[in-house]
Amino acid sequence: MSTAIALNTGTSRTVNLVLATWVSAINFWAWNMIGPLSTTYASDLSLSSTEASMLVATPILVGSLGRIVIGSLTDRFGGRTMFIVVSTASIVPVLAVGAAGTASSYPLLLVCGFFLGIAGTVFAVGIPFANSWFEASRRGFATGVFGMGMVGTALSAFFTPRFVRWFGLFTTHVVVAVALALTAVTCVVVMRNSPSFTPNTGPVVPKLIAAAKLPVTWEMSFLYAVVFGGFVAFSNYLPTYIKTIYGFTAVDAGARTAGFALAAVLARPVGGALADRIAPKYVVLVSFAGTATMAFVAVFQPPPDVWSAATFITLAIFLGIGTGGVFAWVARRAPAQSVGAVTGIVAAAGGLGGYFPPLVMGATYDATDNDYTVGLLLLVATALVALGYTALRLHAHEPQAQPSKGDT
Repeated sequence: MSTAIALNTGTSRTVNLVLATWVSAINFWAWNMIGPLSTTYASDLSLSSTEASMLVATPILVGSLGRIVIGSLTDRFGGRTMFIVVSTASIVPVLAVGAAGTASSYPLLLVCGFFLGIAGTVFAVGIPFANSWFEASRRGFATGVFGMGMVGTALSAFFTPRFVRWFGLFTTHVVVAVALALTAVTCVVVMRNSPSFTPNTGPVVPKLIAAAKLPVTWEMSFLYAVVFGGFVAFSNYLPTYIKTIYGFTAVDAGARTAGFALAAVLARPVGGALADRIAPKYVVLVSFAGTATMAFVAVFQPPPDVWSAATFITLAIFLGIGTGGVFAWVARRAPAQSVGAVTGIVAAAGGLGGYFPPLVMGATYDATDNDYTVGLLLLVATALVALGYTALRLHAHEPQAQPSKGDT
């Protein structure tokens, strides 16, 4: 009997983890609908580098800040409910962005892109959902697998420009909206919360305040802002970078960006699994060291296609390993009843880390020499600061934080 129950539980958690990863992927695709088309919008609407950067960065900002609230709501209502809510709420913004793009209106694209950020909040749902299904010794693996939902950015980078060429701009957005609707229906029918899930019915604001008082929240927020922020920034801005530096078409730039995103996605569960076996600190240290090195190499504009691809794919691998390592660290240290609140804040910090680099890249672009040296060197410096902070200030083995009154 006990064996049958164990097998049934194992099957259920596998099914729910796979489904959660798919929900994340389709929402990440929706969240990244503007990035792969940014060069097209910039050309059609005669946008400056700064205006194009704002267009790319706006959904990132909203998707990041929204995670703070969504994480706490997940503690209260459970991942199943919140996955359904986020997927459903993202449908109208996706269609609105398609309509704004069809109308060739930059102001409308900015406004609709603001609400498109809703899709980006999905990450704060999945981490506590995955945590609740798996024992502590496998949470690094579980959160790493869920993090593979970042593949949605690769899917968007590769398919969105092609869909636009094949079906048209608005029809492409309709396809993604339908996918979101079918995903929400699948969650209603198939998805279940873990039997170990216990709703935290306390008010949201006190939970957030309590989570904000935990040192682990801000320590992990800083680390995640670098690794996930770097991933988000490059996933959204790389099409512009590749077209500007190397002169590729939007479709070709999208394909290369998809390779970058896919490498980071595949590396994420590797980082999580490594962090289950060794102290997450060492996984994160390797990530920062590799990120700084490859960003410095990128300053010299490696020639296409082999050397530039090797540079950015290796950079993506180091960023992906870091994202898996950081959240394995969060799973170890955050109080069980406030994982959602802590996750929300940390995930928001990661998203915010991806908001500013596109703006910096656009603002520091040197049109005379056609290079992004300043922006890339700032990434090098940031990664080195994070490397030093992790090495000198954070301990490899730390006990799980204890909840304060707002967590209970």
